[in-house]
Parts: sequence; C-alpha cells; structure tokens
Amino acid sequence: MYTYEKPDNLIDLFERTVNKFPERNLFLVNTEKNPLEPMTYREVSDRIDNLRACMAGIGVKKNDIVGIISKNRPEWVIIEFAALGCGATFVPMYEKELYSTWKYIIRDTGLKVLFVADDEIYDQVSGLVDEIPTLEKIFIIDSEQENSLSALEKTGKGNTVAPHRADPYDTAFIIYTSGTTGEPKGVELTHGNLTYCSRSGYKIYPELNENLVALTILPWAHSYALSGELHNWLQFGGSMGFVEDVTTLMEDLQRVRPHFLICVPRLFNKIYDGIHAKMDEAGGLKKKLFAAACSTAKLKRELAQQGKSSILTNFRFFLLDRLVFSKIRKGFGNRLKGSLTASAATNVEIANFYYDLGIPIYDCYGLSETSPAVTMNCKAAHRLGSVGRVLEGQTVAIDTSVVEDGADDGEIIVYGPNIMKGYYNKPEETAKVIQPDGGFRTGDRGRFDEDGYLYITGRIKEQYKLENGKYVFPAGIEEEIRLLPSIANAMIYGEGRPYNVCLVYPDFEALNKQILKQGLPTSPEELVRVPEFTDMLEKQITEFLKKTYGGYEIPKKYHFLCEDFSLDNGMLTQTMKLKRREVISFYEKEINALYA
Repeated sequence: MYTYEKPDNLIDLFERTVNKFPERNLFLVNTEKNPLEPMTYREVSDRIDNLRACMAGIGVKKNDIVGIISKNRPEWVIIEFAALGCGATFVPMYEKELYSTWKYIIRDTGLKVLFVADDEIYDQVSGLVDEIPTLEKIFIIDSEQENSLSALEKTGKGNTVAPHRADPYDTAFIIYTSGTTGEPKGVELTHGNLTYCSRSGYKIYPELNENLVALTILPWAHSYALSGELHNWLQFGGSMGFVEDVTTLMEDLQRVRPHFLICVPRLFNKIYDGIHAKMDEAGGLKKKLFAAACSTAKLKRELAQQGKSSILTNFRFFLLDRLVFSKIRKGFGNRLKGSLTASAATNVEIANFYYDLGIPIYDCYGLSETSPAVTMNCKAAHRLGSVGRVLEGQTVAIDTSVVEDGADDGEIIVYGPNIMKGYYNKPEETAKVIQPDGGFRTGDRGRFDEDGYLYITGRIKEQYKLENGKYVFPAGIEEEIRLLPSIANAMIYGEGRPYNVCLVYPDFEALNKQILKQGLPTSPEELVRVPEFTDMLEKQITEFLKKTYGGYEIPKKYHFLCEDFSLDNGMLTQTMKLKRREVISFYEKEINALYA
C-alpha cells in the first residue's frame, strides 16, 4: 500500500499554511467598497473554527454528508473545511445546474446538511427536506435570517471544537462526474488522493510561491479546479481573486492581475480569435506591426529550437515585443506568467502564439476518478501537442488489446495514490473501471513518445464506427472546427451511419460585419436558413478539415443552429465538454433529416 507523504489530509494541509502565513491574503473579493477586498489566512481560519463549532453542535459528525450549491467564493472554502473538520464528507454542486441534478445528487449521497448560495436556490430546493429523509437542514449563505451562514458562525464563535484529523484513506469529497455519456456518478476521493494530487503537481512548479495571485475561473466543484487551483494554492500560501462572470473575464483579469491561471484551452482560443479579429479590423500599420511581431517571434523560437540565435532577430523581437506584445499582455493584467490547461490539448499554433507572447500554456491530463492529475507539462519539461509526463508516484500503461489491430495507441490505464475509492453506491460501475490489480481504466486512448510524453488520441466511450467500419473520434474534429473564427460550437455524429454529419452553431457576433456587408438577415433564426450563408460556412469547415482529416471523417451534411450548447440548456458540462447524449436526443429529428 502506498505511504502518503505529510500532510496526508486536507485539514493539516490548510493549517500548516495558516500557521506559516497567517497575515497573508488568501482571498481578494470584489465588493462595493473595494474591488480587491482582502481576507487573510487567519481570518478565513477563524471563520472555519466558528462554523465547525456550530456544525458540531447541530450534530454534524464523522461520515455525515455535507453539501453546497454555490459558485466559487470565500464561504465555499469556509464551509468545506468546517465540514471536513467535523469528519464529514463534502459534496459540491454547481450553482448553474439543473434542479433534477441537484435532487439526484442529494438523494444519491444521503446528504444531511446543505448550504446554498441565495434565496433563489433555497426556494427551489427547500421542499427536498420533506422528500429526502436524510436531508435535515438547509442554510443560506447570502442571508441574515436564522438559517443563514452568518448566524451559524455567530453561534459557534467562542466555542472550541478541535478539528477531526482524517486518515488519508477517509473519503473527503464526493464529486459527481459531468455525465457526458451517461448519468452522473459520484466519485469518492480521499484526503490522501487530494493531498497527493495537489502536492505532486506543485513539485514540478517550483516557481509557484506565496507571493502569487490566481484568478479563479473554473468551479471548485470540479476536481481539476479543486486540486489544481484551490488546494494547490492553499498549500503554498498564494492568493486568489474571483471572476465575477464569464462576460467580465477581461475586466477581471485587469482587476485581479493574476500571475497564473488554471483554465481550459477554449478560453485561450476565444481570446486568440478576438486578438486576431481586432487586428484585422484595425488594419493598416497596426496589423502590419502585429504580423511582423508574430513572424519575428516565430523565427526566434525556431532558431532557439535548433540551438541557434540571431542578434538581428533578437533586436527586432525586442522592439516589436514592446510595441505590440506588451499591449496584449497588459490586457491580461500584465503579470501573467503562464497557465495550466486541461479538458483538451491546446492547438499547437495557438499554444505557440501564447508562448511567443510570454504566456506559456502547459497542458495536463486527468479525470475526476484520478483526483485528477495524471500527466503534466511544466516549464522544465514542456512538449506542445502532448499532455506532459506522468507525475511522480504514478504508473501509466497503454492497453493495445482493446483497440483495432495495427493501431499505435491504446487505452490509458493509471496506477497510483490518486485513484478514487470508487463510484459512490455503484459497486458494479466501479468494478468496470478499477481492475483487480488497482489500475484505473480511463476510457481514453493515448500513446507515449520516446521521451515519455503522453498524447491523447481519442476517447473510447465517444468513438464510434461508421457504416463502413471506419473509426471516428468526434472530439478532435470538433476541436478543429471550433478553431475557425466563424464557428462558436460544433458536434459530429455518425454512429452506424454511412457518413458523418455536423451540428454547427456559428459565431454570429464575429460574423456580424460580414453579414451586414452582404446584406443578409441579422436574426440568427433567419440567417441559418439562408443558403448563401450556410454554404459559405460549410465550405470553410470542409476546406479547413481537409488539412488534417481523411475524407470519411469530414462531415457530408450540416445543420446550423441558432442556439449554442450551454450550461443553461444542459448540453455542456462545467468544463465546456459536450453532453453528447443530451444533444443527440434534443436534435434527433434534425439529425435524422440529414440522412433522409
């Protein structure tokens, strides 16, 4: 059995930092009085102590289940550590989620105490106290009522209840998977899983320290943001600011001025498209200087890869960096030194652009079931297109027996201290993925290069065969299509069919000027029915995919949408992955029409 390093539980991980950096800022909160209102580690720790005392007083004890429905905020962490300090298991749920999913999770876990963000959510879930026998109490964070978080903290103030010191094999979190191909499953992650994961990633990032600030974008209810950002930052004393909304991201970047980001490639893709669109719109000298900066940076990078250097190129880059790239970096807050990204490998062309800009993107790989980090790129070991090398303490095997003959890849199987306990209340589902020898079958396809860098080549659960027996990996094709500035989203379908088809949501905002110039309707509902418009996009997609994909992979027919896949309509996960089952079910009629 693996022996976990200390700290091997989340309480010790946090308290060690509080003792070391009590007066350092943990959170920077946007308030009416101050856009960066500080909360120190000591202040947060004191509030945790107060809440833990009260929670213990109302009967929260070891192995009870405590849940939260809220976006990221200081109170999220206060409730988390108060619950863990009582020996309870914590179940986070997304604030932007379907009511049916909340109800499913609360019932499935046997949740005892629930915290919700506001009155609106409370009104939706309050009736569950009568429907679900285990659910005893619901408290509101943004409230001054008797059932508010602040009332609980006041009740516990002055009382002393020592925190429970969990065993590393005790369950700390149950995190529900996004259910991209099936119903959500509760992933049981232990204190040891989570402390190992944050610590092993931190080990290969020695540049992270207590003086750095992060901007929290992804929800902590997802294991990637939980381990890669929250618990990671807590262990070395960093500070965190908050994104107010996805629509205010650029303003939040300049307000918080982060040094490092934990996010997904799609965020950088959108910013990349925006920068290029802005340069095209500006035209003239500005566009020429931007093009010169990009080409000079590329030449400088390619020379460096050959172990060469050019004084003239370096001087040109120095000037153009100050004239062009420095202004782009200013848009990120002027302190951003890099980003860790997951959910999909970043497009190499886009990754090179950010590298040249001075903001390298480090792709990593993992799943909720692996806590999640398995492989990671970093400054000392970085290979674009890959998801990095296996972290210390883990072993990864590639099983070629479950894929077609002649393939140079196989299913990724992970062994290590990061493997979940199992799926909560689902022993049969657990047995399908955890082998007798402890290896976790990821369902992902991958291969290693000669230097140990892992490349993701597809997802077994999402791959399908066309009628002719050819395998298709839709996610990769979709990622390519989304790189087109004119396309916001896409989904490929073709299982058991004679050819692939594609659902496409155009980027109407990016296309607005072109639409007006051509005198086309501005309403998306009308526009998707105009052949001149749809034929243009079909041609763009087809020609773009021909550079990378075989003829059988490229869609033969398209259906254009006037509504995007989103969290609100239940077609995207919190990390922007498609929920294929939901999309196919909703658009079944339109898909079938493409084969008529």
